[in-house]
Amino acid sequence: MPRWRQLKNTMATATVSTGGVAVLGAILLIFFYLLYEVVPLFSSATASKMDSIPVSSVTAEQLRYTTTEEQGEVALTIDTNWQAKFVRTLDGAELLARSFETNSQVTAFAAGNENLLAFAYRDSQIKLNKHSYRLSYPNDKRLVTPSLDQLYTDQELGFAGAVLQKVAANDSEDALLIAGISVAGEILARRFEKTTSFLSDELTLEAKNFLLPKLGFRPSEVFVGSSQRWLYFLANNGSFAVVDLKRADEQGLQLIADRGTVFGGGGSLTASAMLLGGISLLTASSNGELSQFFMVRTEAGPKFQRVREFDTTGHTVTHIVPEHRRKVFLTLSDDNFLQAYSTTAHRRSLGKQLSENESVSTASVSPRGNILLLATGDGNLERWNIDNEHPDVSWSALWEEVWYESYDQPEYVWQSSASNNDFEPKYSFTPLAFGTLKAAFYAMLVATPLAICGAIYTAYFMAPALRRKVKPVIELMEALPTVILGFLAGLWLAPFIEDKLTGVFTVLLVMPVGVLAFAFAWSRLPLAVRSMLPEGWHIILLIPVITALGYFSFAINDSVEIALFGGDMRVWITQELGISFDQRNALVVGIAMGMAVIPTIFSIAEDAIFSVPKHLSYGSLALGATPWQTLVGVVLPTASPGIFSGLMIGTGRAVGETMIVLMATGNTPIMDANIFEGMRTLAANIAVEVPETEVDSSHYRVLFLAAFVLFAFTFVVNTAAEIIRQRLRVKYGSL
Repeated sequence: MPRWRQLKNTMATATVSTGGVAVLGAILLIFFYLLYEVVPLFSSATASKMDSIPVSSVTAEQLRYTTTEEQGEVALTIDTNWQAKFVRTLDGAELLARSFETNSQVTAFAAGNENLLAFAYRDSQIKLNKHSYRLSYPNDKRLVTPSLDQLYTDQELGFAGAVLQKVAANDSEDALLIAGISVAGEILARRFEKTTSFLSDELTLEAKNFLLPKLGFRPSEVFVGSSQRWLYFLANNGSFAVVDLKRADEQGLQLIADRGTVFGGGGSLTASAMLLGGISLLTASSNGELSQFFMVRTEAGPKFQRVREFDTTGHTVTHIVPEHRRKVFLTLSDDNFLQAYSTTAHRRSLGKQLSENESVSTASVSPRGNILLLATGDGNLERWNIDNEHPDVSWSALWEEVWYESYDQPEYVWQSSASNNDFEPKYSFTPLAFGTLKAAFYAMLVATPLAICGAIYTAYFMAPALRRKVKPVIELMEALPTVILGFLAGLWLAPFIEDKLTGVFTVLLVMPVGVLAFAFAWSRLPLAVRSMLPEGWHIILLIPVITALGYFSFAINDSVEIALFGGDMRVWITQELGISFDQRNALVVGIAMGMAVIPTIFSIAEDAIFSVPKHLSYGSLALGATPWQTLVGVVLPTASPGIFSGLMIGTGRAVGETMIVLMATGNTPIMDANIFEGMRTLAANIAVEVPETEVDSSHYRVLFLAAFVLFAFTFVVNTAAEIIRQRLRVKYGSL
């Protein structure tokens, strides 16, 4: 028999140990899997040469423009003779050719948005062309067919009598804007409002000329903003002027919104370009400066703000190549040093020295951002593979304030998607972490006093027979699905609190006063009456009292609201106190999540208090201490490790709660401690966005990073809690 008992003990020990190791292994696997998904976010970009193809008999210095379609299989080149050629990048075969210079000489050229090419001629004409690519799959093989079409052929687009040396164009659904700098140094702009016939779908353009102001310097570059409101003019010495066409439209004014210099350390302009979206202007100087500017609103009016500067590592940038779909751009220096930057993340993700012997006349990047085309000095077109998957993510973009485009100042923002392709992703974890702590704080604010006080009374004062009924009922609440609590909180509790907000605060005032008044009245009753109720059953008397007080508080809601708050407390809070009110707010979350956390804290704390050895409390009472003195001086210190564990486990559940927060708040990622405003937590954000995100995208991996942050946070909190619990156990274990 002893041998069989020893065998059972050995088997039990092995089973428990195996289970413990398996749990630790599962936790480590989760940790390493999250880390596996997160690490690529912070990896550097790479560039490798793919091939070099001959595209023309002319040298690279005679190539003015290159670009490629999305697949990187067809490239468009324009040389100094204004010959456009579409070539297949695999073998250099010519697919289509066209000459832009016919009866009149081309004086200016620019690439606009949506594959737009603008040409200005010596006879003052301006012609717009658009290159496009059609995909087909004959015999299950992909075939890219390029085309080049002239737009608005029946419209006079140029400036009468003006020969342009620089031209810029922006085409939208509503209007076409063309701006330029004449050979004489004049600045010109012309807008064409588009009208489509209801019957024939015929498009007509109505021209409007602007009388632009004198700039005070001779500009060398012109750019059009995406909204067609701002015109940006740059000079070789770095001087700039921004013209506001909206003010000219609305008030008949020709206003220079801002002027100054784009360089802080002098030098001359070596490169400039508009970033994706046409909001930000990138400039580079001969002194190694590389900066981003965009318009912001200030009290003094619009300002052309230097938002950030980039480290060029001592190189002089001569080419700026923005990507087509991300807020990322590549730069080439005078010594052929290639670098890649992200404006949002303020991150330099690539630095690579290319061939030093070959000059580069023009560079372009494919729409997917994975192929770089370089026109080199030997007349070839080099293709480079760029692996830069996650440039928009950095520690500063995740945790610090970021100055996003069209914002007036740096802010913490989470906005992972939008409806347009020019969107700047905003991956700030700060509002999500703030929302997580806010939700947990208000939940614990509700749950902690109720759970701890309930545990104290149940374990120390309540009659054993009543305790055997109350404790299982409260613990049974823990089995209630949180989705049910979230459903009730979102569809019933939130509207109820909004309608009875005054009653909620009346309860907070009336309830403690009423309970104390009832207790005082009970203590003044004759001893014979009080003795009729057995010791430990007094809580039964409070049930009707609490019910009546609650009913009374909400019954007088309308009267109190009319008397004190002009009939609507929500409006009074907003107008008088300046505090915004949202129906689904932290108060609703605190109550609903508090109900979910209370059973956990109560059960652990109650067990800890009830497990305090009776001889300790009996000894204290025998020495003359009152029951309250015994509770405070003996029972609670002894049970403090268990009570603290219950609080920490409850906090961990509140931090990781998903469904209640998801259904009971507006899920708005804002940083506001206001109890009447909602929030978005890390857990709720993961639940909302993971099903919609593209696998292995930056957004996808950032969500895994959010899970990793949540995992690390709970690990650190639980570890700290265990250390504190052990110290409390050592300190009070000798009692």
